[in-house]
Amino acid sequence: MAKKSTKTKKTTRKPNAAFMKPVQPDEALAAVVGNKALPRTELTKKLWAYIKKNGLQDAKNKRQINADDKLKAVFNGKKSVNMFDMTKLVSTHLVK
Repeated sequence: MAKKSTKTKKTTRKPNAAFMKPVQPDEALAAVVGNKALPRTELTKKLWAYIKKNGLQDAKNKRQINADDKLKAVFNGKKSVNMFDMTKLVSTHLVK
């Protein structure tokens, strides 16, 4: 019985330039993540850090984010949003 070679060629993954380009949050989003221009990846990390620090992730359904007063402004007044809808709502609060 011959053993098959399990070696695979590794390719280095290049980050997408669009995600690395700094974006400027508007006033509502700046209250949560700060008012410095950040790459989208860092903005998302800060947003999740805020959500976890304040215990805003729903205990039963981890996909739901329960908004506090600062996040309600970002979520267009909604009390709770799905994590996938959250990214869509956050993108509307970026200054172009």
